[in-house]
Amino acid sequence: MQLLRFHLMEDESCEKEIKKELEKKLDRMVMRDLFGKSKTAPTEEEREQARKEYLDRRGVPESFRW
Repeated sequence: MQLLRFHLMEDESCEKEIKKELEKKLDRMVMRDLFGKSKTAPTEEEREQARKEYLDRRGVPESFRW
């Protein structure tokens, strides 16, 4: 709804909120991609690298990982 107001009515008051939500959306897309790679990458090394990056981004401490 805010995107419509921003583009159609040229209401720039919600620009910061739109940027924040788009950044959150991009972060979720990156996390989903990393999760998928951690399960389906062609080599074990690539899967492990994606798994580690995914867990790093999630904030899981090293001591809590398997």
